[in-house]
Amino acid sequence: MVKRFWIGEHHKRIVSKKTLLKVMSYLDSHDLHTPLLLMDGEKIVENAKKVGQFLGGRAFYAVKANGDKKVLSLLRDVDMGFEIASEGELELLASVGVEPERIITSNPIKSVGFIEALFHYGVRYFVFDSASELEKLEKYAPGCRVYIRLSVPNEGAEWPLSKKFGVELEDALSLMKMAHKNKKVVPVGITFHVGSQCLNTYNWCIAIDKARRLWEMCREEGIFLKMLNIGGGYPISYRRVAPRIEEVEKEIMGYLRERFPSEVEVFLEPGRAVVGDAGVMVSRILGVARRGFENWLYLDVGVFNGLMESLGGIRYSWIPQQPSSSPLSVEGESALDGYHRGTEMLYKKWTVAGPSCDSMDVIDKNVEMPSSLEVGSLMLIPSAGAYTVSYASEFNGFPVPAVEII
Repeated sequence: MVKRFWIGEHHKRIVSKKTLLKVMSYLDSHDLHTPLLLMDGEKIVENAKKVGQFLGGRAFYAVKANGDKKVLSLLRDVDMGFEIASEGELELLASVGVEPERIITSNPIKSVGFIEALFHYGVRYFVFDSASELEKLEKYAPGCRVYIRLSVPNEGAEWPLSKKFGVELEDALSLMKMAHKNKKVVPVGITFHVGSQCLNTYNWCIAIDKARRLWEMCREEGIFLKMLNIGGGYPISYRRVAPRIEEVEKEIMGYLRERFPSEVEVFLEPGRAVVGDAGVMVSRILGVARRGFENWLYLDVGVFNGLMESLGGIRYSWIPQQPSSSPLSVEGESALDGYHRGTEMLYKKWTVAGPSCDSMDVIDKNVEMPSSLEVGSLMLIPSAGAYTVSYASEFNGFPVPAVEII
């Protein structure tokens, strides 16, 4: 039986037509066990090839965004680098045959065991932002290349990262001087992070300015750097359309080239931008209820087993399955033509919740969707490829979504 969904124009601005058609084809040809994350392999590769293209930089995929082995294998085959933060992520990359020279770590606080494992594997690029971390690197990864993490503004990012890590200019210079003086590691660069899902491209300009000041301060001390790591943060479209990869990079490029020498090595750490809009979560409606003045909709995926970022402010889009009796049911590509065709469609606002018995398991509120949503029908959630399965747990015994490449 052909499955049909309420797809509006706003959905098609968020997820590509090709990806939607692949999802529809998969749903019509497979027995479904939900929740399920469908990842468009071609879209992942397309995104990976775009990142860094306009900057002439080298991209290191942030494995934390989605560490599924099938995803990592795709990125391995397009010669992408990888940024990791733990022994578990190192083991994942080793299991799919990623070479050590393609790996860096930008986690400023690392266990001794992780440092030793990285060094033994052959990884040589390590971040630091404290004297204690520098001491660990000098002892357990002698001769490695180190880069300092600066603190920079995160305004305009939907998932700020500025408070936990990073140091100001004077502290950064002191640490770089210490590394240079001890001669047990090699200071090579500077990094920063403007915040995940950053919709304010000016953040990169402010951060680049700050990094330039540190670059000059280091040079005055006889420390000659060669690498600038601009971190991650490229946004994707969730409920509103975000700047595309090429738009973000074109805006950064001019600013970067004005302030840094042409020979600088540019690293970047995309995660969400590579896999986010390539993924569509397939969920099933478990129940509907009226509670006071609210209409509640319960799905088999929630904040604990796949949509954790909704607690931090990420707002997903929703594509519900049409009832089989819908007068707008259409097949093939025409299924993507939308549903605003003069019908008297009834809508209401829903509170969308996950399956667990925890009251925090509320994904969204005041979501306008058709009133005729049926228990047992499917719900598609676009832009769900990043920070979904990687955050997910089996809290309350509910399964983590399986991942399939389509």
